[in-house]
Amino acid sequence: MTEPLPNIIDLTFRDLQNTMVSMGEPSFRAGQIHQWLFSHQAKSFEEMTILSRELRKKLTETFSISPLQLIEHKETSEEGEQSPTEKILLKLPDNEMIESVLIAADERMTACVSSQVGCPLQCPFCASGRMGLRRNLSAGEITGQVFALNNMIAAKKPGNTLTNIVFMGMGEPLLNIDNVFEAIENLSSRNYRFCLSRKKITISTVGVIPGIQRLAESGMKVKLAVSLHAAEQQKRESIMPLAAHQYPLKELGKSLADYTAMVGMPVTVVYMLLRGINDSLEDAKMLARFANNFLCKINLIDYNSIINVKFKPVYSATRDMFQNYLLNSGLHVTVRKSYGSTINAACGQLATTSMENRNNH
Repeated sequence: MTEPLPNIIDLTFRDLQNTMVSMGEPSFRAGQIHQWLFSHQAKSFEEMTILSRELRKKLTETFSISPLQLIEHKETSEEGEQSPTEKILLKLPDNEMIESVLIAADERMTACVSSQVGCPLQCPFCASGRMGLRRNLSAGEITGQVFALNNMIAAKKPGNTLTNIVFMGMGEPLLNIDNVFEAIENLSSRNYRFCLSRKKITISTVGVIPGIQRLAESGMKVKLAVSLHAAEQQKRESIMPLAAHQYPLKELGKSLADYTAMVGMPVTVVYMLLRGINDSLEDAKMLARFANNFLCKINLIDYNSIINVKFKPVYSATRDMFQNYLLNSGLHVTVRKSYGSTINAACGQLATTSMENRNNH
């Protein structure tokens, strides 16, 4: 059986430059090829007419162009919203699967994209974590999700485009930080046909401290969201055992204080309320003490149920009590609506069916 050719979409810009030099071509050819791949979304090397016929032949013999394949599409209408929340299942060239979500709300069109196939952190309330980690996504695969969602929008209504990108899909972005950074470069700084301000891009993390430091030092100026879910160490370890043990609250709090001081932007602290677990007045007090040490805003979110997990969302009165205490402590707090729960597209619900079946076997 013939081995498939390497997918050129997986190469970073620097990899592409090095490849051109090794093929006896000037390094600027990398920029031309990269633009054809990530601006024009070329499906073949023959489309790249700016290149010589000889180079196109050489590239065809050396690489494939293998974009993501749309396998399944689901949508659900949200109350009060004109456009549906949509989820797509995408197949990668090696037959792994990922999910991505399009969230339409408040005149925004947000792409929620994955950074890994599965997730290594195994938080019990999260379907992606229950899959385990299969592998990291390449920068091209991350970028390809955005293209797939943006093309879907444009097909419905020409001229429409994504307004925001959140790295809140499958996986932990800061454990695949090089490829996430490269994808952000593709999507925000190269002045391609799709180009979005970094102010409209959010990276969500469970609190990977080295990654937070690298993000601060990178100068990228994207937004940062941190999934906290408990402001007491033992309780956080019971909810997020691997993440909380590896990145303890005390060190995480210092890291976030350093981050906000360096970048001058607030962090969004995401707190999922779980009935009877992290929703008491004492929990609210501990969260207020933690959050008052750095520049932040707090997003309270409800738990979205996944199969075979017995957590429960809180009652609305409990949520109101929790929010009011934080507001009275001088914190900026919002209750974030979850979109797409009926098609398992909301926070914590992304997991490919094929992967779940594979793990069950």
